[in-house]
Amino acid sequence: MHIVVLAGGIGGARFLAGVRAYARAVDAEVTAVVNVGDDVLMHGLRISPDLDSVMYALGGGADAERGWGRSDETWTVKGELAAYGAEPSWFGLGDRDIATHLVRTTMLNAGYPLSAVTEALCARWQPGVRLLPATDDRLETHVVCDLPDGGGQRAIHFQEWWVRYRGELPTHRFVFVGADAAKPAAGVPEALAAADVVLVAPSNPVVSIAPILAVPGLRDAVVGGRAPVVGVSPIIGGAPVRGMADKCLAAIGVGCDAASVGGLYGARTKDGILDGWLVDPVDADAEVPGVTVRATPLWMTDEEKTAAMVRTAVGLA
Repeated sequence: MHIVVLAGGIGGARFLAGVRAYARAVDAEVTAVVNVGDDVLMHGLRISPDLDSVMYALGGGADAERGWGRSDETWTVKGELAAYGAEPSWFGLGDRDIATHLVRTTMLNAGYPLSAVTEALCARWQPGVRLLPATDDRLETHVVCDLPDGGGQRAIHFQEWWVRYRGELPTHRFVFVGADAAKPAAGVPEALAAADVVLVAPSNPVVSIAPILAVPGLRDAVVGGRAPVVGVSPIIGGAPVRGMADKCLAAIGVGCDAASVGGLYGARTKDGILDGWLVDPVDADAEVPGVTVRATPLWMTDEEKTAAMVRTAVGLA
């Protein structure tokens, strides 16, 4: 069996740990197609937050308490940059994390595509699943919002919207810069064509999953493939499991509930992608037109419970 997972963020990383555990039990292969819309250039370094979150989490190097970044992190370089008054001061890079960004940036500057760079980085961490960026091309999520202190309406990078302003600015829309010209990364079309099931992780639907599907040809590969597509709700009882999905959904006029997010993805047609939708028992009455909805516990409190969730998703597929 070949399982393909569309994922991003910490929720995606935790879900993939359960997918890996399930796959090992049934001798399945797993490919994760990971969001790159959060990618950004800081202090001359190419940073890929979602790819790194998944790689560190599955490789045993993530900070379990923060949920992001490296364990046993130190912040000497951040302090030195602050002493120089270097901007942006609102985005901090840990010393251990910088090593990853240095290797990535050096390889990219040498002409290697992001997919090859990711494979090289994973050779150290051995995540147990194949990690692929959604695209090797530039794709960045920008947010059109009203800046404070009379700054007017502007498009700023998602990282600035979330890290600097905590998503509190009046927000009008999200724009996936570069998506129109992007192509699926090397290996992504082949993975989707070979998939027996495609799972949509309980990641932020607006800034983690939508940028993946915005890559031309990728949505068509998901919808037009032979594999059934099952999504897992990132919303339980009207609230996101973690992160800022509620703020993002509000900005695009979608309700923060399991049924509304399922409807945002839509039934598998030209415009939708889902065959099945998993919700938590508290949302068992959720209905998504044209989609089979099934309730199962969705709290990813440990790997065993997450693997059970994945087992139900595959069963639904």
